[in-house]
Parts: sequence; structure tokens; C-alpha cells
Amino acid sequence: MTATQRIDVHQHVVPPFWAEALPAHGGDPSGWKSPEWSPQSAIAFMDGQGIATGILSLTAPGVQGWSGQAKLDMARRVNEYTAGLVECHPDRFGNFATVPLPDIAGSLREIEFAFDALHADGVVLLSNYNGQYLGDPAFEPVWAELNRRRATVFIHPGKPGIDAIAGMPGPLVDYPFDTTRTAVQMTLNGTLTRHPDINVILSHAGGFLPYASHRFAELAPGVRDDIPSSEELLRLFQRFYFDTALSSSPATLPGLTAFAGIGHILYGSDYPYAPASVGASFTAKLDACAELSPAAHAAINHRNALPLFPRLAKIGGLSSQG
Repeated sequence: MTATQRIDVHQHVVPPFWAEALPAHGGDPSGWKSPEWSPQSAIAFMDGQGIATGILSLTAPGVQGWSGQAKLDMARRVNEYTAGLVECHPDRFGNFATVPLPDIAGSLREIEFAFDALHADGVVLLSNYNGQYLGDPAFEPVWAELNRRRATVFIHPGKPGIDAIAGMPGPLVDYPFDTTRTAVQMTLNGTLTRHPDINVILSHAGGFLPYASHRFAELAPGVRDDIPSSEELLRLFQRFYFDTALSSSPATLPGLTAFAGIGHILYGSDYPYAPASVGASFTAKLDACAELSPAAHAAINHRNALPLFPRLAKIGGLSSQG
């Protein structure tokens, strides 16, 4: 195990068969290129950054370019491939399973298979599916099943239903916006209230949710009469977990810690979609934050993640201490 024992909740798998097939299934509409990746390169990056375990997830657009049975088959193939990596390297990798939303029945079957047969550590959901955001009533059966399983859910942004600005692919600007959209909708539509036993991680420090949380909480009751008070909305926003991927700069961490508290911040790298040099830069910024105590650094690096991933908590090298 590494000295810092970081648990990276925002690390991506790039199955070669998925990357090869993606261009024929719409490519990545965000305008970002699929990076070179292998399990060996991931482990080398992790070793260089003090990462003990990377929880792997398929990034956007996931399996959205496929349809019908082909979508179900690709989701299953990705999940089995990632589970195989975990089987070979149980202390180094984890698995956020992909589901074929907006196919509700297919997603429920894949959740059952992922948890019961593959022993997944959680699921990854995109912020929107064909313009439907995660607080939409259509997704209620999926949330109910995830709540029944007390699942950890990692929300990764997707391209919103707007045109990208020339020279500004989706991950540069639009992704934080889409994360914010789905998180606020989930909160206002009662997804978190109805399903109190799920743990939801928002990518990239929650977009701009922490920084505009008071704006949302105080304006929303003026336009909707079916939502909690401003004070309760703020408490619900603080139920989310927030990863540090691309978000641990001196301009971001103080606001994030002030809003979320140390206990709801988790380490993330965004490797390999964030190049290794960029991931290393943000990790160095996190490590250099003198305002965080050693205990706070340990909490962000790994201790906060352990209750979310019981399998990792049982691995001897990953301790809840220090």
C-alpha cells in the first residue's frame, strides 16, 4: 500500500472494446478524445500519486450511443471487464457499475447483476440521459432499488442539451454546469428525501453547487411551493459527497470545505481523461493546503471513503486510522 493510501473515487476505465466501438456509436458528443489507457498505466499513475485504490467508472457518454439489446450487452460487457480487473487487483481497483439508462427495466436487471454477481462497489450515473435529469420521476424505480441496497452512487456529468462553444469542449465548462443542474433538480424534486439510505458523490466538487447553494436555497421557495424551507434545502445540498477531481486549487478548497465540511469531501483524480500531469498538479495543490490539518488530509485522502466502500474497509492495508 501507498503512504497516503488515497482512495480515488473519480478514476475512469477505458475498456478497449468500448473505445474501439464508440466512434461508430456517435462518438463522444462533448468533443473530448478517448485517452490511451491500460490497467498497467493506471497502476503506474496511482503509484506516483499515493493512490492505494481507484474506483473505476465508465465516463460519459457511457453506453448512450447504443440502443436496444446492444446497449444492454455493452453495459454488461463493460461491467464484467471492470469486475475482472477488480478480481485480479482487489486492493488496487474498485467498480462503479454502468447501467443502461434510460431503459428502466434493463437498468434494474443490471443493478441486480452488478451487485449480486459481480459484487460492484457502487454504480455510476450520468447527470442526464437524453435531456432527462436524475430527479425526473421516470428514474424513481432505479433510485428506490439503489436505496434498498444502500448503494453508493457516483454521478458523472454528461453533455447538456446545448451546443458546445467552438474551442470549448464539454468537460472544460459544460460538465460542472450539468452536475449542478442534476444535483439541484434531485434536491428540489425530493430524490434525496425519499431515498435517505443512498450515498451520492458529485464529480468535480459538485460543479458550482457549493458556491451557489445559498442562491438556490433562497430563490427556489419563491418559485415552487412543493419544496422544503431554505434552511432544509441547504442541509439537503450538504448530504452530497464531493470529489476533488480538478477541484483542489486554492481558489476552490476553502469554499468547498466551508460548505461541505471535511467529512463529505473525497479524493478524485479524473485519470486518464485528465492527463497524468494535470491529476498530479491538483493532487499537489491538495497536499500543499496548509489550512487542512493532518487529520483533515487523511479524511479526504481515504478515511471518508471507507464507510462508502465496505469491501475496501476490510482490506488490511486500508485503515480508518490516520
